[in-house]
Order: sequence, then structure tokens, then C-alpha cells
Amino acid sequence: LIDIGTDIWTAIAYAFQPAESKLMARAPRHPKLIKLADWGVGVYSYCYIGVLQCCFCWIMFFSLPGMIGIFNEKGAKDELYTTAEKLIVKEGKTIYYWTLVMGQIAAAISTTTERQSLFTYCFPNMALNLAFLFEVILGLVAIYGSFMHGPFNTAMLTSDQVMKPVSALICIGLIEELRKYIFRQLEERGQCAWLLDVAKAPDTESSDEGSSGSEDCSEDDNGKPLLC
Repeated sequence: LIDIGTDIWTAIAYAFQPAESKLMARAPRHPKLIKLADWGVGVYSYCYIGVLQCCFCWIMFFSLPGMIGIFNEKGAKDELYTTAEKLIVKEGKTIYYWTLVMGQIAAAISTTTERQSLFTYCFPNMALNLAFLFEVILGLVAIYGSFMHGPFNTAMLTSDQVMKPVSALICIGLIEELRKYIFRQLEERGQCAWLLDVAKAPDTESSDEGSSGSEDCSEDDNGKPLLC
């Protein structure tokens, strides 16, 4: 439900994402010194944004009335739960899922830009906006559609319980705005150590290839080399 129902469509929609401002003003990524998926991507995914989503999901899970008492007394042993307690746990799983959906949307919105604020970038990708709408509708169907409760082990939530996880979306978005602001300030001061200066990066092979290739090229009447 998470991967097929949400992640795939947002990933496809990123193909239509317009570039953020000042993107072409930055030095290009050095193909040999800066990998496309480097350590920074792993830290961002698994040590930062993923941790934020996980924290909000568990906060919402244990915020349900009686949930902490159930786990303190009986732990995670389903066979010891009463019918009422099983319903509470199922509601907890549902609000966990709904919070994760909100967290995914927050992460997807935030990663549409690397540095630019969303308050100026806004939401120009209509395909991505439709993917977000599909995620929300699918999540609500999983909550309120009785035919979804059995296959996906979800339960009905109250309107207050549905609205509470929206705070995760807002909080993650604001945290990301703060991160982008800090990075913009560091970039302006030239204090981002992981942003390599391509002009100073050694690239002897490319220069050798360029010089050898230019020798084989012919020149026009003005002495300018033609394309080989």
C-alpha cells in the first residue's frame, strides 16, 4: 500500500519537475570527485528525513488513549489483548500509516528543491501535485473504506485523529525550510566543505583528451577549430 500506492507515482512525477532558481549558477558536479549518490544522500535519507518520519509516526501511534498502558502491561503479544485493546492497536497502526503518508508528502515536497525556499518555488509540477492528491485519497480510503480494513489491517479514525498527523507534514516542512536557509547562508559564504570547486578540481585525463583531440581537428579560415 505504501510503495505501490504512493511512492511509485511521486517518483515518476519528479521527471516533470522544473529546475529551481540559481541552479545553473552553481558549478557542475564533478563526475569523478562527486558521485551521483554519495554519502550525503545516505545521511539525508536514513539519518535525517527518515528519522523525522519515524519519530512522528511513533509519537502519533502512542498518542492514542490507552496505547502506552497496553504495551506497558502486555507488551506486543496479540494473544493477550482483549477485543477492545486489539481495536486500539489497530487504530494505532492506522494512524501510524496515515502519519507516514503525511511524512512522505512532506519529504517529497521538501526535496523538490535543494536550496530554494518552497515559499518562492511553490508547486509548479502539476503531475506531482496530482500524485500528492492520489496519496491523500488512497490514505483516506484505507481509513474510511470498510473493504480496506481487512486486507490492510486498518481501522476507522475520528476526524481529530486524522487531522493530528497533518502536524507532521507541517513540522517536517518547516524543519526543511530551516535547513535550506542555513545551507543558503553557508553557500553564500563559501563554507560548504562538500561543495567542490570544479575549476580547481584535477581533471588531467579530460584535459589530455581535449588537447589530443584538438590536434586532430582541422581549422577554418579564421583559425578556429572545427568539430571533429
